[in-house]
Amino acid sequence: MDPLTPAQANPAASATGRPNNWFLPEVAPLAMPEQSLGKHAAPTPYLDSSPARVRARRAFLLLLTFALTIAAAEQMYLVLNVNGLTPLEAVVLGLYVMLFAWIAFSFATSLIGSVVIWSRSRPLGIDVRKPPPGLTTRTAILVPTYNEVPDRLMARVQAVYESVVEIGAVAHFDFFILSDTTNPDIWIAEEAAFLALRDRTGGHERVFYRHRANNVARKAGNIAEWVRRFGGRYPQMLVLDADSLMTGDTIVRLVAAMESHPNVGLIQTLPIIINATTLFARVQQFAGRVYGPLIAYGLAWWHGAEANYWGHNAVLRTRAFADYAGLPSLSGRKPFGGHILSHDFVEAALMRRGGAAIHLAPGLSGSYEEVPPSLTEYAQRDRRWCQGNLQHLAVLGTSGLHWVSRLHLLTGMGAYLTAPMWLVFLVVGIAISLQAQFIRPEYFPSGFALFPQWPAEDPERAIWVFLATMALLTTPKLLGYLVLMTDGTVRRGCGGSLRALLSVFLETVVSGLIAPVMMLSQSIGIGQILLGGDAGWRVQQRDDGAIPFRGVVHQYAGHTIFGLLLAGAAYAVSLPLFLWMSPVVLGLVLAIPLAVLTSQPSVGGAWRRIGLLLTPEEGAMPRILVRANALTAAAGAAAVEACTRLLDDPALVDAHWAMLTEARRQRGEVNVALVVGLAKLQEADDVAEAVRWLSAPEKAAVLSDPRGIERLIDLQRHGREGLGPHVAGPRATKDDKRSS
Repeated sequence: MDPLTPAQANPAASATGRPNNWFLPEVAPLAMPEQSLGKHAAPTPYLDSSPARVRARRAFLLLLTFALTIAAAEQMYLVLNVNGLTPLEAVVLGLYVMLFAWIAFSFATSLIGSVVIWSRSRPLGIDVRKPPPGLTTRTAILVPTYNEVPDRLMARVQAVYESVVEIGAVAHFDFFILSDTTNPDIWIAEEAAFLALRDRTGGHERVFYRHRANNVARKAGNIAEWVRRFGGRYPQMLVLDADSLMTGDTIVRLVAAMESHPNVGLIQTLPIIINATTLFARVQQFAGRVYGPLIAYGLAWWHGAEANYWGHNAVLRTRAFADYAGLPSLSGRKPFGGHILSHDFVEAALMRRGGAAIHLAPGLSGSYEEVPPSLTEYAQRDRRWCQGNLQHLAVLGTSGLHWVSRLHLLTGMGAYLTAPMWLVFLVVGIAISLQAQFIRPEYFPSGFALFPQWPAEDPERAIWVFLATMALLTTPKLLGYLVLMTDGTVRRGCGGSLRALLSVFLETVVSGLIAPVMMLSQSIGIGQILLGGDAGWRVQQRDDGAIPFRGVVHQYAGHTIFGLLLAGAAYAVSLPLFLWMSPVVLGLVLAIPLAVLTSQPSVGGAWRRIGLLLTPEEGAMPRILVRANALTAAAGAAAVEACTRLLDDPALVDAHWAMLTEARRQRGEVNVALVVGLAKLQEADDVAEAVRWLSAPEKAAVLSDPRGIERLIDLQRHGREGLGPHVAGPRATKDDKRSS
């Protein structure tokens, strides 16, 4: 998309008598070319900001992973190869080795992370013990939004703004709310909330709002459009999500680190989960707070200057992002073709290819986010991420990528591909047991043989292999608990030593029950993607996770039936196998009540009242979180229909005129929703009738067009009577020259 001129950015602004930059600054275009995935020079192997001996670090991690995997593979081979491997046993062995390698890699990263936490390292020279340094440049804080609750969104922006003011650095920052909202009622409410935010903060010269009429390429396109229009003004941009919070102290330290390291293109923080109310969210919150730092510190230790990007709560060098991270559309149809959904991994890989260092700074506190409140909401978001990560298969062979960047893309895909691998592993394992129990074996195969081939496994060794695998899965949780014990503030914030230990146990049980449900959901999702299903762009629920019971039954009945089939097959073989399979079976059979109970805030609140699954941010809530929650609670505004809200507030009408942006279209392209919407307005006798007739897309279209707004104003003032054949008023002739 070409950069827009000021007149194009606000086509109606001049007619209102207001300046074109009433709600946006003057444009400062920055070219952001689309990157080629074809031939490209190899990147610089090591950058200035790379830690010392990073090659040795990576070798140690990979050797530890390899050694653990080889040892486990040997033992599993001895379990299965008592009298030779059958084809099914070979499948089980291959799957086990790949899955164990995944477990061993995570274990090694957590083990390293626990050591690094105790070492108190300070990458990029970020030392939180010292006062925040002064800044010399200007940074844009970007908040992309898509159909979020406006008052909640603006409360977070205000809390961040006030935190930056409090630290005395607001002169170095501008705030941009970048709306991709498609719901017209939410859109107009966003504009009203934005005006109120400006009035409350006095940030008329620092807080800006833009609604994108055509949300092509989703969030990645939203950010790219801003870069092409305004990026030339800002050396850095700090990207937040609609549910993000970041303290002024953290923001200043991030920007200062960018200023002092010219080759660094991106610094990613470790967001802490907050505001969890349901049991599902509280389990995620506790796990992220206790175990998450181990993974993050371990990743930062071996990532070096080739870290990853998670799409938010990070600061980016604007020019490096513009020069290297312009995403192409993938060839082919959805779900694999089209715009890249999981754009953040790819943007980081392309920036590193261009020579910009990518760093993770896990030791920098003051960065927060929220998590979906229910298993159902999480699964819906996970389905979209799954599709985006599988798209990385088309990016994996991109020329010139650093090998660590390719590893990030592989692990992103692996996070989802392991689900069907576990599923096949379980099903084939039971199939082998059923075959041995009910199908007469061929003791003497065709051809000459001196001895019969007895189908057999080593049950005693199998138990030890199972215990060793479970140990690698649970050890990171114990390491997290040990690290917690050494930090008095965190220990007390988690309820003390005993309550924290009980919380680890509770989290392990709940997560263990949820894991097989997610395994099956992810496997189904991958199947749908392979069959051409597209995840779409759903609005994320952030509060109460409860959904109608009928909807829960519809979504998880298949999980329950599959769990019962597994249970029956295991029991048909033997009671010990049934008991061994019970954790997986129990989670699947109880999928419906599990989804219901874990989505209830009352259940999550009950565990909090008895002091379990606590985090330090709940006991000693950060000031920015207290402020954001108070502002959200104070707003409490009920939803109002868009046309009614707009026409009842002349100041909002005037502001809406000035904030209109022109959607760029191809010659001959017709906006059907606008054409139909204008026709319905022409036929309506009053605003109430027009509102009843307009669909949501038609309402959004007419509210995006001066003719539609003028017709609504005329209907409010005069109704249908006395109006001529033209749709619009004084500007109709001029505006009719623009195609619908």
